[in-house]
Amino acid sequence: MEVLWRRHDHPDNYFDTQSFLFFLRRNANFRPYTYWPLVLLSCAITQHLATIFAFVSVFVRLQEHYLDPHVLVWVSVGGFFLGYLLWELLERGAVPQAHRRANRVKAVKSSILIFLALMSLSPVLRTLTAATSSDSIWALSAVLFVLNALLADYSAISLRGERLTSVLSMNAAVSASVVLASRLSSDLAVFALILFSVQAFALFPRLRRRVGSCHFGLQVASTIVLFAASVIVALPVLRPIVAVYMILQLCLTFLAPAVLVWAQKFKNEIRGPWDVAVPKVNR
Repeated sequence: MEVLWRRHDHPDNYFDTQSFLFFLRRNANFRPYTYWPLVLLSCAITQHLATIFAFVSVFVRLQEHYLDPHVLVWVSVGGFFLGYLLWELLERGAVPQAHRRANRVKAVKSSILIFLALMSLSPVLRTLTAATSSDSIWALSAVLFVLNALLADYSAISLRGERLTSVLSMNAAVSASVVLASRLSSDLAVFALILFSVQAFALFPRLRRRVGSCHFGLQVASTIVLFAASVIVALPVLRPIVAVYMILQLCLTFLAPAVLVWAQKFKNEIRGPWDVAVPKVNR
C-alpha cells in the first residue's frame, strides 16, 4: 500500500501495465434473461393497453348509440363486485381479519361517495368542453392516454404505497376520460363512462398488481380474457384498427421479449481498476 503524501518516482496515475489487464472484468453483474419469464412480465403491459383500447371502444359505442348507458352502468357495478370479491380472496390469509373489516368499511364508504359525486357532476362534465373543437379533444385525449401508458406502474411490488408516476398515470387517464365524456349527448352516458373509467384506470391497476404478485396462472388467464374482451368490444366500431391493435399486442407480448433475449449476446460491459471505486457498506 502506497503512502499518498510521500513523493514517488512515478506519476499519480501510474499503474503497472503487466497486471493492468489482469483486473479486467466483462459483464461482472450481468444476469441473463430467459424468454418465458419476460413474456409473463409483459402481461401487465398487455393488460393495460387492452384496458385503454376497450375504454376507447366503449366511448365510440356510446357516441354512436351502439351501447345503452344503462347496460354500461350495470356492467361497471358487476365488475366492481367481481373484482372486490377477487381482492378479498387474495387478501385472505395475508391480512388480519380486523384490517380486512376496516378496509371493507372504508371501501363501501368511498364507493358510495364516488357514485354520488359522479351522478351530481355528470351534467357539468357534459358541457365542460362545449366551446372546444372535436379535433382538439381527440388530440388532447390521445396525448393523455399516451402519458397514462408511459407512466403506469407495471410492477407487482408496490402494493402498499403508490408511486408518483402511477398517480400521474391515473390522473392522465381520468382527465382523458372526462374530456371524452364531454362529447356524449346525455348525462347518463357521461356518468356511465366516467364510472367505467374510474374502475378501469384507478381500481383495476391495483388489482392487476395484486394478482401479478400472487398467481402467475391467474395473471395469464386475466391477460387472455382482457385481450379477447377488448377485441370483441372494438370489432363493431373500430374494425379497421383491430388488426393493427392485435399485431401490436402480439409483438409486445411475444416478439419484444425474444428480441431482448437475442440482444443479450451483444452486451459487453467492461470493468477494471480505472473505474470509480464503489464502496461496500454492510447492511
